[in-house]
Amino acid sequence: MSENLIDVVDNAGVVRLTISRPKALNALNSDVLAELERVLAELEARDDLRAVLITGAGEKSFVAGADIAEMRGKTPEEARAFARQALATFKRLETLPVPTVALVNGFCLGGGCELALACDWAVASDNAIFGQPEVLLGVIPGFGGTQRLPRRVGPAMAIDLCTTGRKIDANEALRIGLVNRVMPQSELEAYAEELTKQLGGNGPESVRAAKQAIHDGMDQDLDSALALETALFAFCFAGDEQTEGMSAFVEKRKPNF
Repeated sequence: MSENLIDVVDNAGVVRLTISRPKALNALNSDVLAELERVLAELEARDDLRAVLITGAGEKSFVAGADIAEMRGKTPEEARAFARQALATFKRLETLPVPTVALVNGFCLGGGCELALACDWAVASDNAIFGQPEVLLGVIPGFGGTQRLPRRVGPAMAIDLCTTGRKIDANEALRIGLVNRVMPQSELEAYAEELTKQLGGNGPESVRAAKQAIHDGMDQDLDSALALETALFAFCFAGDEQTEGMSAFVEKRKPNF
């Protein structure tokens, strides 16, 4: 297995992961998934992690999908194992305690769209193309698309995309809530650098607490979720981070988290 399937760049705890199979448009095969899970497991154990950005090598493709050449001859049990490998990897990404952002350039189809859905939010270049075209191949999304997509864009739109297999451009992806921002391809790198600075400069414990409150609260009734928020809000006052942040505000200086 190549060690260069996932390029890792660490900028003071803001880690950028680049899936690097440009000749295959960064398609996900078993080796890519295994390497991504290994990298995510290492990040999961880090106390100094601030955020994770994930993208694909080159301007043509974020991830064009799962590797069809690898999947074509699989038996049902082999397909089940492949899907479970992807689901376990994406779950590691989804449950990281820090913000995760997909930087989508070019094709974001099938497994690539499912990878983006496992991130907290997505930013797309204006050349991005999204879709769940699995029905055109005689299958359905198997890496979480039938579950995460309706939670992001609503069930009607998810059924539309998953049953027609149609592709949508970045502007439609923005309109339906699949992505948060769209910008020219030439500006995506500068945005990534600015986002790195922004996420790296915020209070790390409060950022983690905010993500936990949202993710965990979504699965609870409102009263329970508000109690969770209150508990995490109070927890923020137990350490030095809140003292530094509020002192910096009063003293009109930049906080040193």
